[in-house]
Amino acid sequence: MAHASFDGLRVLSLESRRAVEVAKLIRTYGGEPFVVPAMREIALESNHQALSFAEDLIHGKVDLAIFFTGVGVRALLQIVQTRYDREEFLAALRSVKAAARGPKPAAALRELRVPVVATAAEPATWREMLAALEAEFGDTLRTMRVAVQEYGASNPEFLAELTNRCAEVTKVPVYQWGLPEDLRPLRECVLGIANGSVDVILFMTAVQVIHLFQVAEEMGFRQELSAGLLSTVVVSIGPTTSEELAHYGITPDFEPSRPKMAFIVNEAAQYAGKILEQKKNRIADITVQTASGSTPAVETGPKKHSSEVVRVAPSTPTMAGFRDGLTSIDFLHQISSRIAAADPVHVVLASIVEFITTVIPCDSCFIYVLEQNKLVLRASKNPHSDLVDHLGVQIGQGITGWVAEHREPVAIASNASNDPRFMIFRGLPEDSFEAILCTPILCASRVVGVITLQHRLTYHHTESEVRLLSMLGFLVGAEIERARLETENVQLAGRLETREAVDRAKGVLQRDLGMSEDDAYRTMQRESRQRRISMREVAEAIMLGDDLKKAQRQDSKAAR
Repeated sequence: MAHASFDGLRVLSLESRRAVEVAKLIRTYGGEPFVVPAMREIALESNHQALSFAEDLIHGKVDLAIFFTGVGVRALLQIVQTRYDREEFLAALRSVKAAARGPKPAAALRELRVPVVATAAEPATWREMLAALEAEFGDTLRTMRVAVQEYGASNPEFLAELTNRCAEVTKVPVYQWGLPEDLRPLRECVLGIANGSVDVILFMTAVQVIHLFQVAEEMGFRQELSAGLLSTVVVSIGPTTSEELAHYGITPDFEPSRPKMAFIVNEAAQYAGKILEQKKNRIADITVQTASGSTPAVETGPKKHSSEVVRVAPSTPTMAGFRDGLTSIDFLHQISSRIAAADPVHVVLASIVEFITTVIPCDSCFIYVLEQNKLVLRASKNPHSDLVDHLGVQIGQGITGWVAEHREPVAIASNASNDPRFMIFRGLPEDSFEAILCTPILCASRVVGVITLQHRLTYHHTESEVRLLSMLGFLVGAEIERARLETENVQLAGRLETREAVDRAKGVLQRDLGMSEDDAYRTMQRESRQRRISMREVAEAIMLGDDLKKAQRQDSKAAR
C-alpha cells in the first residue's frame, strides 16, 4: 500500500475519458471509488467553422493556430479530411506558427510533425497560454491573424484578451460537451452529496462542475447540493475549475501541486482525512451553538470564493508515497503498452517525458537519440520547436556525451556547471542549472540514446530515482532500436523499388529509341538534374507514358 491513504473514505470522481484509471488510483490509495461520468463529447451540428479555418489556412490567411486539447487536434483533422487533402492541410499547418495549451495538444501536434513554438506553463489555464504567446511574439501579436481551437465550449475571457492583442481572432470549434445519455447515475451523485454519502469529490474539469449543478437544478436540489459540498472535501484540478466552482459559491479545499490526475488523487489521499475531520468538527460546533441559542461562528451557507485557493506545495515530501506506490507500476504498464502498440517514436518519447517529470521533479527533461555517431535531441519537457530534431551532441561532448561514451549514469546534486565534463550548448536556457541526472538508453548493451534531467536548484537524486530512470532507458531503448530498423527497412525497400523502376524505364528507352543501357541511364540522369526531380520520378514518368501508349494501341484495335 502507498504511504498516502484515503483510509476507506468514499471518493467521487466525475471523470469520463479515464474513468477506469482514476477508479484504480483511488482504490490503490485505500479509497472507495465512485466514478460517474458527468459529460461526453458530441459532434457539432455543423463543421462549417472548422472547414472555413482549413480553407483559410491553406490559402495563407492564418498566421497563428492555438490548440487547447489533444482530442481537438485529432477531431479537427478528421473533420478537415472530409473535404480537403490531409497532407495539403498538414503542410499548411506546418508553415504557420502553432501554440499548445499543454503537453497533450503539443504531443498530438508533434505526432503530426507540426512544430510547436509556444506552450502554456502549468497550470495551463488560458492566462498561462496568453502569457506564453506574449513572451514568444511580443508586439508582433498585433499583426497576426489567429485561430483558436476550442475545447467543448468557448472561453470568452481568453477570446476577449486575445482580440485586444491581435489583428484578427477566429474560433474553431470541433466538438462540444454534452450531458451523459443516462442521467440517473449523476442524479444519484447529487442525492449522495446532499445526504452526506460522499466524503471526497474530485473535480478535474470546469464542465464537470457545470453539469453537476445543471442536473441538481433540474432536480430542484441546487441548495441541497451546495450545502452537501460544505461537508465534503472538494478538490479542484486547477484555477479554471476553481473559478467555475466560485460561480456556484463553492471554494475548493485545495488544488494539487500539479494539474494531473495522479497528483490530484495522491494529494487528496494525503490530506482529505484531516480536512474532513476539521469540517465535521466545525459543523458539530455550529450545531451546538445553534442549539444553545448563541450565534454560530461559522457561516452555514455557500462560502465566498477566495482568489487564492490553497495549493499543495510542489516540494511536499509525502509525494514519496506516490513514487513508492503501486501507481508507478501502473504508469510503467501504460508506457509498455504504448511501446507494444508500436506508436510513432515521438509519441512514445513524449509519454516517457511526461512520466519521468511526474515521478521525478525536475525543471527540464531531454531525450537524445544516437544517430550516425551523434546524439540528436528528440523530446523535451519544455517547448524547443527550433531545437527538437535539430540539436546534435557529439559522443563525449558535455555530460550528456560523456554518459553515452562511458555507458554510465551521472548524478550531480549541485554545482553541475563546475564539473569538468560540463559544456554549454547555445539555444538551451536550461544550461543554467545546479543538479543533473543523466542515464544512457541501452539496447542489447549498445547505447542508442541518453535521458537527461536538470534542476535549477540543488537536488539529491535517490537510488530509486536513478534506477527508475535507468529502467526507462532500457524500455525506450528497445523502441528506438525498433524504429531505427523500421526506418532502414523502409529505406532499403525504397531503394529496391527505385532500382526496379529505373531498370524497367531503361528497357523502355532501349526498345523505343534504340539506346544502349548506359545511354538510357545517362539520359534519365540528365532529366533528373534538369527537372530537379528524383530518378524514380523520371522512371515512373517514362513507364506511365509507355502504359498510355499501350492503352491507346489497345483502344485502336478494339475500335477496328
